Formats: sequence, structure tokens, C-alpha cells
Amino acid sequence: MPPVALGLAVLSLAALGLAWQGQASLKELEQELVRRQTASQGEASEARNLARQAQDLTRDTAAKTALLEARLAEVALQRGQLEELIQSMSRSRDENVIGDIEASLRVALQQTSITGSAEPLVAALRQADERLQRYKQPRLEGVRRAVVRDLDRVRAVSVVDVSTLAIRLDEVVRLLDELPLLAMADKSGPDATGAPRAARAAAPAAAARPPGVAASAAEGLMEQWLSATGERWRLWSAQAWAEAKSLLRVSRIDHPEAMLLAPEQAFFLRENLKLRLLNARLALLSRQYDTAQGDLRETLQLLERYFDGRSRKVQNAAELLRQVQGQARQVSVPRPDDTLAALAAAAGGR
Repeated sequence: MPPVALGLAVLSLAALGLAWQGQASLKELEQELVRRQTASQGEASEARNLARQAQDLTRDTAAKTALLEARLAEVALQRGQLEELIQSMSRSRDENVIGDIEASLRVALQQTSITGSAEPLVAALRQADERLQRYKQPRLEGVRRAVVRDLDRVRAVSVVDVSTLAIRLDEVVRLLDELPLLAMADKSGPDATGAPRAARAAAPAAAARPPGVAASAAEGLMEQWLSATGERWRLWSAQAWAEAKSLLRVSRIDHPEAMLLAPEQAFFLRENLKLRLLNARLALLSRQYDTAQGDLRETLQLLERYFDGRSRKVQNAAELLRQVQGQARQVSVPRPDDTLAALAAAAGGR
């Protein structure tokens, strides 16, 4: 065989080997490519799944974050409101104390103006002082000092005790039926036995003398008879003189109309005085002191004109009327202006 053909055969074989080897490498490369492509597709699908999951997770996380932020904002708002409420409560406690004290003082002022008594205002100021003393707030110390000053000023005022004056007027009304009139006053004159008072006063003296005369019985019966005759003569002369004095009586009459008062008019006089005293009592209860003073003044004038001033009962009735007249006067209860001003300053924060 020629060498050229052998060389060509060898080259052919070599080419076939190289072609087969190239074809095998190509197949392996294709298989590797297919395998890698399959792996890439799987990884890409897995990556898409992971991306989808990550997207869902991100969306859930964003929703939860938004919810947490909303909750956090709500908690912060509630915290701010709570702090404001606490501060408001701490401030409003003082304001409530100030408002309660001011309201109680104004109600007490109305009650005092209606009743004319200082007791409602004194009670309100005392309660305010006790409350501020228990509260112990330095901011309200000026209010407490003002309350103490106003309380001392109100206590220093002597208010009319209307109930006591009304009781005294009732006592005078009760005494009116027992007061002796000047026209019917008991005069010195004969009593129920027909013997003058002077003669009855001399009778005990005459009865007391015989024992002394009996003691001197030793001096003789004549002296005893003369002594008894002298005592009897003095008794008769005293009786005659008393009877003579009872026939004529001279006395001073300041009000002649009082002596001319008829017995049937005495009833109307007493009833008129009772009506005046009742009018004075109603005027005192309604705090119309000028009207009460006028009725009391006229009652005293009638009492001095028509009733016997020597009687103890008349003197007691007149004294009661004078006491009522002296105490029935208009008294203005001072306003707690210092306390109200201090409360206004404390409420304004000054």
C-alpha cells in the first residue's frame, strides 16, 4: 500500500477520532447546557417563589409596621391626654375648692340678707376656714387669712336677736290684762271693814299698850284707869282724823283724760295696746325697724298716760318695752369682701 494512502487513511482515522471526540464533547456540552438550563429554570422558579414570598412578607411587614405606628401614635395621644388630665385634675382641685368656698359664701350672703342674721355668714366662713386648714395649700394661704379677718369682723357685729325681742313683746301682751289703770288705782281710804287704814294701823299699837300699863298695876288702879282712858281717846281721835282725811284728798294729775277713762273703755284700751304690740312684733320679724319703733313709742306713751306708774307690773312692762326699743335697730352685716377678693385673685392665678 502506498504511503500516501496509508497517510490518508491515518489522517482519516485521526479525523474520525477527532470528529467522534468532538461529537461526544458536544453532546456532553449540550447535556451540561440542558442540565444547567434546567437547574437555572428551577432556581429561577424558586427565586420567583422566594421573591413572591419576600414581597408578601414585605407587604405584611409594612402593614404590621403601619399598624404599630398607628398604635404607637394612639398610645402617644392617650399618654398626652392622660398627662393633661392629671395636670388638669391637679389644677382643678384648687379651682374646685375656690369655687365651693365662693358659692357657699354667696349663698350665706343671700340668707343673711333675707333673715337679717349673721349666723349663716359666720357658719360659712368658719367652714371655709376649717376646709382651708385641712387642705394646707400654700397657694390658698392668702385666702385663709382673708377668711379669718372677715370672720372676726362679722363676729364683732351685734346683730338684733329678733326671737328674744318677740318673746319680750309676748310677755308684755300677757301682762296687759293685769296692769292696773290709773283711774282704777287703789287709793288710801276705808277698807272692806269700814275702818280707815290709819285707824287699823293704830289698833295694834293700842292693843300693845295694856301690857305696859298692867306692868305698872302696883302704882294704883287710878293711874291704870287714866292710862286706859287716854289710850282710848287717842284711838278715837286717830279714827276721826283718818275719816276726816278720807273725805278730802288732794293729788296731782298729769293726765286728766286718764282719770276720765270709763270702765267699759278699759277693755278697748288694752286691746288697742295689744294690737300695737302685735304690729311691732310683725315689724320686727319683717325687719321693718322704723315701724316697730313707732308702735313701741306710742305704746309706751299710752302705758305712761293711762296706767298706774307706781305698780310693779307697770314698771316691768315699761322696762321690757324700753329694752325692745333700745335693741330694735337696723344693723348691717359686713360683707366678706376680703375673702371674695382673695378668691378672685387665687382663681385668676395672680
